[in-house]
Amino acid sequence: MNDGPSGERAWWHGSAADLSHNQAAVLDRLAGALVAHHSLNRREQLDAWRTEIGWLTAGLAVMPRAHVILEYALLRLGRRIDAVVLLGGLVLVLEFKVTATGSGPAARRQVEDYALDLQDFHAGSRARTIVPILVVPDGAGLSPDQPLMLPGSVLPVIDVAASKLGACLERLAAADRGPPIDPLAWIAAAYRPVPTIIEAATMLYARHGVAEIAAARADAANLTRTTAAIAAAITAAETERRHLIVFVTGIPGSGKTLCGLNVVFGRLRQAAYLSGNLPLVHVLRAALVREAREQQGRDRRAAAQEAEAAIQPLLGFLRDNRDRAEPPHERVIVFDEAQRAWDADFGRRKFGLEDSEAAVFLDIMARHVDWAVIVALVGSGQEINTGEAGLASWGEALTRRPQWRVWLPESVIGGSDPRRRLFAALPANARREAALHLDVPIRSLRSDAAAPWVEALLAGDVARARRIAAEAGGVPFRLTRSLDALRRHLRTEARGTRRAGLVCSADAKRLRGEGLSADFPHLDADAVANWFLRSWPDVRASDALELPATQFACQGLELDHVGLCWGGDLIRDPNGRWQVRKFRGSAWQIVRGADDIAWRLNTYRVLLTRARYETIIYVPGGDAADATRAPETFDRLGAYLADCGAVWLDRVAMPARAHGTVETLL
Repeated sequence: MNDGPSGERAWWHGSAADLSHNQAAVLDRLAGALVAHHSLNRREQLDAWRTEIGWLTAGLAVMPRAHVILEYALLRLGRRIDAVVLLGGLVLVLEFKVTATGSGPAARRQVEDYALDLQDFHAGSRARTIVPILVVPDGAGLSPDQPLMLPGSVLPVIDVAASKLGACLERLAAADRGPPIDPLAWIAAAYRPVPTIIEAATMLYARHGVAEIAAARADAANLTRTTAAIAAAITAAETERRHLIVFVTGIPGSGKTLCGLNVVFGRLRQAAYLSGNLPLVHVLRAALVREAREQQGRDRRAAAQEAEAAIQPLLGFLRDNRDRAEPPHERVIVFDEAQRAWDADFGRRKFGLEDSEAAVFLDIMARHVDWAVIVALVGSGQEINTGEAGLASWGEALTRRPQWRVWLPESVIGGSDPRRRLFAALPANARREAALHLDVPIRSLRSDAAAPWVEALLAGDVARARRIAAEAGGVPFRLTRSLDALRRHLRTEARGTRRAGLVCSADAKRLRGEGLSADFPHLDADAVANWFLRSWPDVRASDALELPATQFACQGLELDHVGLCWGGDLIRDPNGRWQVRKFRGSAWQIVRGADDIAWRLNTYRVLLTRARYETIIYVPGGDAADATRAPETFDRLGAYLADCGAVWLDRVAMPARAHGTVETLL
C-alpha cells in the first residue's frame, strides 16, 4: 500500500489486495486528504467512499494484482477521478454514483471526459485502451446487455450495476491484448494539461499558477519564460519607481491571454485585464462567477464584483478615467490585442479625443507619480476593424513620452509593415527581451503545423501549404460540401464535455441561403456567455450547432471542434487569387481597398485558428439559380483548399477510436 505525500496527484494507490486487506486504513488516508483540501460535505463524502471501496473490493476479488488509484487529480478539469484501475494493458476510469439519481447523461459525460483527458494529456495513457465506466447502484434502470467491443483508445462509456462490476472487469480483462502497464511508471508519467482560455481563467482565479497549467509539450518552457519575464518587468518597475510598458507578441493560440490573466490573478487587487473584445469579457466574467459559486461556495454578488474588477472592457476603463485628475486604482493593466488600438483620427471621430488610444492609456497610467506598468499583448495579423492603428501608434506615442521605459521582443523592431513595427530601431529607453515572444502554438492539440498552414493558405502559397501539410503528416483541417455531414461529424467528435460550434465571417451574408445566419449578437452579454458556457440540449449553446459565432464573438476564445462555414465574402477568382467581396442590396461588390482586404483575410485567420482539435470547413454547394451563390465560385474555393492539403471529410478514414452512443454492460 502507498500512502504518498499529500502533494501527489493520487490520494492513495496500491494493489487490489492492499485495498481489500486495509479498507479502514485507506478510508482514514482519504479522510485526512479531504480535511487538508476541502471543507464541504465531509460526512457525505466519507459515506460515499465506504460504499465505493466496498464495491471495488468485491469487483476486484478475483483480480488481486490489479492496481487501484483513488482520487487522481485532473488539473484541467479541476476535479479528481474516483478511481483508476490498471488492469493488464487497460486503463479503467471509474466514476461511482452511490445513488440512482446521479446516473444520468451528465455523469456519463463526466467519466468520458476524464478518460479523454488522460488520453490527451497523460503520457502513460496515450498508447493504451482507456475504458470509462460509470458504476451505479443495482436496479438503477440500466439498458439491456450489449456485446462488448474494444475498437479504439477511448471506449464509449460502460454503465454497470455495482453487483455486476466484477463480471464487467473480467470480460474486459479477457478482451485485453495490450502489454501490461507498470503501475509506478504510470503514476509517475507526466500529466501536462492544455486548458481552454475559460478553464485557464478559472484555474488562475483559484490561485493555480501558469507553471501548473503549462502546455503538454516539452517546449512549454516558452510560456513559463514569458511569464517570468513579465513578472521581472513588474518587479523592476516597482523597485526602481518607473513607468514601464511590456510588449508580449505571439502567434495565434500561443498563450498570450494566459500570460496576461496570470499577471492579473497574481496581483488581483492591483491589476486588471482590459479588452476591447466584449465577448471575451462577458464569457470570462460569467465563467469566474460560476466557478466562485459552484466550486468555492461564494456569494454571487461578491464574486461578480471581483470578476468585474479583474476583467474590464477597455472603453469602460477609459470612460472611468479619462476626465479624472487622480490615478486609476490599478497599478498594472494588461492591454489585450494592443495592435488593435485605434488611431488618433478614429479617436476624434468616435470619442472626441485628440490622440490615439495608445497615447490616452499611457497618459492615464502616468498619473501614478511613482510607478505603473502596462502589459501590451500583441497578436499577429488579427486586426479586424476599421480604425485599428497597429503597433506604430504605440511607437509614436512612446516617442513623445520618454519617461516610459519599454521592454520588447526583437520581432517588433524594424520591418516594413507599420502595423507590426513598434520602432524602426531600438531607442535608448528600450530593452530587448527574447522571452517576450511566444512562437509555440498551444491551442492546436493535434498539430503544431496548424498556424503556419493557415498563414500559407491565406498568403495564396499553395506549394508552401502542401509542404507544411506533408511534413506534418496532415493538418487538422477537413472539408465537406454537406452541412448535415458537418454537424454529424462535430457531434460524433465532441465527446464528454469537449465543445463544438459553428463559426462564420460577419460578412458571409449569403449563408442565409444555406439556412445559416451571419448575424450573431456579439454585443449581447447573455447570448455570448450562453453560447460558450452552456451545453446541448440547451439550444443557446454552441454545440446545438445552430447559430454560427462571427469573428467578433469568438476572437480570443476557442472551441475544441470547429465547423467553419465559409461564405462568399472571401473567394478565389478565376485567376487563382483571393477576392474580397461585400454584399450590398442584392449583389456582391468587389472590395479593392488594401486595408479592407487585409481585414477580411485577418477575419478568416481568426476563424481558422479557433479549434483546439480540428476544424471542419463547410464549403457550400451553391445554387445555379442564385447568382449570389454560384456553384463554380465554391467549386474553385473547395479545390484550392484541397490543393493546400485539407482533406475531404468523406474521403478520410475516421480516427481509430470509439464513437457513438453509450454501451451498457450488465
